[in-house]
Amino acid sequence: MKGKFLPICKKDMEERGITQFDFVYIIGDAYVDHPSFGHALISRLLEAHGYTVGIISQPDWKQKESISIYGEPRLAFLVSSGNMDSMVNHYSVSKRRRDRDSFTPGGVMGRRPDYAVTVYGNLIRQTYKKTPILIGGVEASLRRLAHYDYWSDKVKRSVLLDSGADILMYGMGEHSILALAEALDSGLAVKDITFVPGTVYKTQNKEDIYDALFLPEFEKIREDKQAYAKSFYLQYCNTDPFSGKRLAEQYPNRIYVVQNPPSKPLTRQEMDDIYDLPFMRACHPSYEASGGVSAISEVKFSLASNRGCFGGCNFCALTFHQGRIIQSRSQESLLREAALFTEDPEFKGYIHDVGGPTANFRFPACQKQLAKGVCTQKQCLFPKPCKNLKADHQDYLELLRKIRSLPGVKKVFIRSGIRFDYLLADADRTFLRELCQHHVSGQLKVAPEHISDKVLEKMGKPKAEVYRQFVREYQKINHKLGKKQYLVPYLMSSHPGSTLHEAVELAEFLRDLGYMPEQVQDFYPTPSTISTCMYYTGLDPRTMEAVYVARNPHEKAMQRALIQYRDPKNYALVKEALERTGRTDLIGFDKNCLIAPRQMNRGKNLSDGGKNASAKKRDQKRKTIRNVHKNFQGKR
Repeated sequence: MKGKFLPICKKDMEERGITQFDFVYIIGDAYVDHPSFGHALISRLLEAHGYTVGIISQPDWKQKESISIYGEPRLAFLVSSGNMDSMVNHYSVSKRRRDRDSFTPGGVMGRRPDYAVTVYGNLIRQTYKKTPILIGGVEASLRRLAHYDYWSDKVKRSVLLDSGADILMYGMGEHSILALAEALDSGLAVKDITFVPGTVYKTQNKEDIYDALFLPEFEKIREDKQAYAKSFYLQYCNTDPFSGKRLAEQYPNRIYVVQNPPSKPLTRQEMDDIYDLPFMRACHPSYEASGGVSAISEVKFSLASNRGCFGGCNFCALTFHQGRIIQSRSQESLLREAALFTEDPEFKGYIHDVGGPTANFRFPACQKQLAKGVCTQKQCLFPKPCKNLKADHQDYLELLRKIRSLPGVKKVFIRSGIRFDYLLADADRTFLRELCQHHVSGQLKVAPEHISDKVLEKMGKPKAEVYRQFVREYQKINHKLGKKQYLVPYLMSSHPGSTLHEAVELAEFLRDLGYMPEQVQDFYPTPSTISTCMYYTGLDPRTMEAVYVARNPHEKAMQRALIQYRDPKNYALVKEALERTGRTDLIGFDKNCLIAPRQMNRGKNLSDGGKNASAKKRDQKRKTIRNVHKNFQGKR
């Protein structure tokens, strides 16, 4: 029998004979019933365990009635901003409002509020004073304790306090939501549910907080950047489900926000069971008239094979959200889902991705992680691969071979990115060969991020020579295969540690590579990353050493322009950067120069690439002489 979408309105509720939902789920995204969307995973999981869930998608936050269309839920309201932090969704790194929202029907911007979790929580509290509110998703997860907020340029309180919620779920949430549902269903008061891993709660009774590590008080970290950096690193070192300690943070009026240790990783069977739930794998049909939801286009025919990442990039929030221990689905589960693609009339034979945060991670980095957790102050790949790292692509290779041999599958791409340092740590190059032979279509996207070892150290990325080695091996294999395939490197400007000198170094690397990226990512200080802590405090929380931070918009523009130094629009910025760094040797006509000198027009530098009037007159005169000479030769 064909499945159904979950209820999204009062009419759906009545047609199913439901008089009161167990949970009402308020989300900032459009309702897309696909396992790549957090709200779909959580609601389908609750449904599979016998609970009823009503969806309220993108309610009008200016009207409190918008969240009461179903009445009061029996157990709790659930709140999520959606698949993205609402502020990242709304604003570019320059804090300019974005034009489109790919998680909204028709791409319309403005259907969710800024700081959506906080706004939705307070909207509920206006009507339902005592109903439990459980918040989760990436926005809540990364703001679970006091955090630096880039958009307001302030240290903000835990979103648990600002939203008026009772409990915050961090991480992916499957274990947490089932434990909370069971506790609420048993009749426990929400204030007494203080024991669930992967959750954060608030209390005014310090004596009830047991076996906890107390962080610096909120008032102190708001005023003292050193205290903030120390507090953040304590949090960072306690993100492991096996070794992580309970953390407590004090606020004024003797309020404590308490973070329980993280939930244990999902087993492979649990992952399989979740992805086998009866998802419709589409956006709700009510959105078709508005143009649908574009965010599903890339994931509809993609396979999520793993979660977590032991790569440990400092600018990435995955350590705080999904953790460093890899959880993966079985080959059988992934093949079942791939077979479903071939039955879809929209499927053209192309699977867009088989991966996750990092495509070629299928197992924990080493054997001890599933029993003892990850190392607290050591990384698996940085600054170089750990001696205990097990670099093995055999299972991933088998999986890809099986998927691409399915009837109806023409091509299997890998678009979620590979870790080239992990690939090189595997002595067997079979994966690299088959990657080039079967899973690349002209270009492979990789993320060296920078080329200066000084900056790479602050990023938590491998040294530049590792990327150069990968480039050589990639080119060598493609040459043997007779393929002309290229690398598209993702690069970042203005990351903490990068001065104009390192930006020039990166420009020289691109010159030697013969490549200019079409897009450049300026460092974006999102909540709860080491790099954001560096940006705010000017300190590396790992060592408490000072770090240079480019905050001036003009300097940031120069760093960004250097990466695209060939673009005529960037000429003035590149020239100024080279003059400031004493690298005027890179202005000239030599092959190693980045830009050529420009002719001057009345003392003004022409930034549009045009020529001044005298130059144009001279060129026209030369052209006339050539034409006369050509005609004369013809007559002879």
